[in-house]
Amino acid sequence: MSEFLIKLDLVCKSYGGGASTVHALTDANLAVRAGEFLGIVGPSGSGKTTLLTMLGLVERPSRGSIILSDGSTITSKTTVRALRNVRRDRIGFVFQKPNLANFLTAEENVQLALDVRGKKIPREEARNLLTGLGLGNRLRSYPHQLSGGEQQRVSLARALVGRPSLILADEPTASLDEERGIQVLRLMRSLSAHQKVAVCIVTHDLRTLQYFDRIVRINDGLLSELDGEFRARE
Repeated sequence: MSEFLIKLDLVCKSYGGGASTVHALTDANLAVRAGEFLGIVGPSGSGKTTLLTMLGLVERPSRGSIILSDGSTITSKTTVRALRNVRRDRIGFVFQKPNLANFLTAEENVQLALDVRGKKIPREEARNLLTGLGLGNRLRSYPHQLSGGEQQRVSLARALVGRPSLILADEPTASLDEERGIQVLRLMRSLSAHQKVAVCIVTHDLRTLQYFDRIVRINDGLLSELDGEFRARE
């Protein structure tokens, strides 16, 4: 496995203050590597979303460091602007709901992500990505004309269009039926393997565990890695 893309080093994240302080993440150590397909599991309220916000550089850690592949370090003192710039250039997001703009076609939704990121990438890349995801005949379709699985593939193309090295997905199959959910999961795994994009997926669906290279469990803000035997019991 290649060197890490992003690494959490004793990262803590707390919200509030005094007696009402909530410790959402405690002394988290986690390295994510290129081409890795990583699953994150845990009960509701365990800190899964907080872990994703740390990996996605959406927020700064309260304590500890987030180390990037180029050696740069994110701490509690890192500016919001610096976070935004790194996030824009390196990280793509896929959410539980596709959150597509209803007044834009599939192609335009993906192109919009290029415009927002200010990337100097040929606009044809949006069309190429959608075609590669099996949506070549749906480029000019609006979200209401697409199935749930097709909408989620547009969302995936939107996340990939900036050529990020890391994709973070929060329950991306939750709104899909089992068949379409597995199709999207297999597609994301294939992209991870062939394009060397690291993919981290938060999921509640234990039937998906077999697809991941590695699984991390979080409970009360504490991380642990599942070995093969434990995965089988799950």
